[in-house]
Amino acid sequence: MHRRQLIRTGLVAAAAAAPLGLGACATRGAANDPAYPVRNDATAPAYTSEELIAAGSRELGIAAEAMGGAIERIFADQGDSPTAYIAGEEGAGAVGVGLRYGRGALHMKDGQPPREVFWQGISIGWDVGGNASRVFTLVYGLFTPDAIYRRYPGVEGSAYLIAGLGVNYQRADGIVLAPVRTGVGLRLGANVGTMAYSRQRNIIPL
Repeated sequence: MHRRQLIRTGLVAAAAAAPLGLGACATRGAANDPAYPVRNDATAPAYTSEELIAAGSRELGIAAEAMGGAIERIFADQGDSPTAYIAGEEGAGAVGVGLRYGRGALHMKDGQPPREVFWQGISIGWDVGGNASRVFTLVYGLFTPDAIYRRYPGVEGSAYLIAGLGVNYQRADGIVLAPVRTGVGLRLGANVGTMAYSRQRNIIPL
């Protein structure tokens, strides 16, 4: 989906989504998924910082020095063992209620073929504006691709900026996602919400 269409979808649907709560799960079958990580996954292959800096700077179209600053901060916060990353793009918009839609490819360090993944989220808070971004997400604690498809709580207001890149964290069942975003647009305010990752596009972000 074109970035302008993504933004337009978010802004138009925001008002309609206002009455919806945040308690419903958007990913089918997530209740049947086991908890992660499990003990025998401790030796799963992981990406190095050098590999992620090279991939991230290529996917986001930025200098390695800028990407290196973001990766260094994430490694300091989360450790040095991301088992996967997601490269893609997204659009977001908000008028009190915010929506975000994205699409990308999940890459596992263990050499499995890239897996297509969609994400959609809703947030409530002091938030006005819209943006389109490229996204490079470090994934911790993921040892099988199917485990990515679930809902992740997140706090957009906790995001911080490094060399013009926005970083925040989403966590669920031992899996931690660290999206790094760059792009154009305006997004003001702080909000709380959820992000759901799925196998296909879901218009309703719950």
